[in-house]
Amino acid sequence: MTDLQLSLIGLAGVFVAGVFTYNKIQEYKAKKSVERAFGTDHDDVLMKGHPNAPDAAAAPSYAQNPVPAAPPTPATVRAASSPVAGPAVRQEPSFSLDEPAADAPGVAGAEATASAAALGAVLSPVSPALPPIPEFTTDPVAPGAPEPDVDELAARANAAAAAAAEQATALVDPLIDCLLPLALEAPLRGDKLLPVLQTLRMVGNKPLHYIGLAVSGDWEPIAYGGVYTRLQGGIQLASRSTALNELEYSELVTRLRAMSDEIGAEPEVPDMIEVMAEARNLHRFVASHDAQLGVNLQSNGAPWAISTLIGALEKQGFDLRPDGRYVMPDGDGGFLFSLSTNVTLAEETTSRLTLLLDVPCVAPARDGFGAMIACAKSLMGRLDATIVDDYNQPLSDAALAEIAKQVQDFYTEMNDADIPAGSTRAMRLFS
Repeated sequence: MTDLQLSLIGLAGVFVAGVFTYNKIQEYKAKKSVERAFGTDHDDVLMKGHPNAPDAAAAPSYAQNPVPAAPPTPATVRAASSPVAGPAVRQEPSFSLDEPAADAPGVAGAEATASAAALGAVLSPVSPALPPIPEFTTDPVAPGAPEPDVDELAARANAAAAAAAEQATALVDPLIDCLLPLALEAPLRGDKLLPVLQTLRMVGNKPLHYIGLAVSGDWEPIAYGGVYTRLQGGIQLASRSTALNELEYSELVTRLRAMSDEIGAEPEVPDMIEVMAEARNLHRFVASHDAQLGVNLQSNGAPWAISTLIGALEKQGFDLRPDGRYVMPDGDGGFLFSLSTNVTLAEETTSRLTLLLDVPCVAPARDGFGAMIACAKSLMGRLDATIVDDYNQPLSDAALAEIAKQVQDFYTEMNDADIPAGSTRAMRLFS
């Protein structure tokens, strides 16, 4: 071993010894400082006897604001701040803000007593400067008002849940939609989901809707403020014109995967062959039940002036739509049937009116065909016209009754297929 190595080893030993000695000196100084700080003759505040304590060994009190029997008087405060001789009895700490602080001699004891007295005066419910602290209650019923019926509240909650479930089913319908489950990596708020979902709402002419599984466990339409753990998409399999085809479905899958990446979701895409088969079957049903019944009013004399005709139609109850059609309102925002003048807006006269009923879009309970025939007969007398078919052949009452029977058979077929006429499901397919 060289002299350099021996020198380095010696220096390292001296350095370690110096550090050890320095630590011992600092430890000794800290010990003496603590002894000087706590070596006085001051009594421990917590060891003093409490004048109002019923039991010196009582357990800690966690009452935040117990109401005292009477407000503290100035004499009581002065007495609390003056030293009281007595044996040093241990007292457990108390969290009650209304009990006077323990007497303690010296500066520390006086400051603690004064602070406790000031805080008690501020928080006291009988302080003249502040009103009493109100007691919070979860009972929303006003005094004297009858208590709500538990059964009624439960019925309201069930009705709200049923309405949300019905609305969710109307948006994503297993019978007419191709279901597209989306598993989320983590629960997401509707505020974040909706802007992304809006980017994929139509594929071709087929609408795409979404619902979400809320934290309450119910499926509901996705809304701002809601939190959802799963999503369910649904693209309509068929419309009045066409069925969902392979090109549209391929576009859907591509766009759906891109959208899912933005929200951290994993889509479950059904097999294309099965989806195409369901779409074709549904479209065959739609095509076979796409029925529109019309009756015509033919003038018995001169053509009617459009200006005169508008007044007669308004008296009959028709509304003029922005697209130029006249419709008979159903009272719920929809319409029962429509009327056409069979001429352009530039024409001044017409000799033929056509009343048209979209059969699958009107519920049987509204009796759209009966209402249309009654309106046609009323206009027939008012305008001096004859009810005819598309070939200008007069329609007798017997012929109209036979058509009404066929309409009822049509409604029965739609009910058997779980697509009742006038329902949300039918309105989506035949819109």
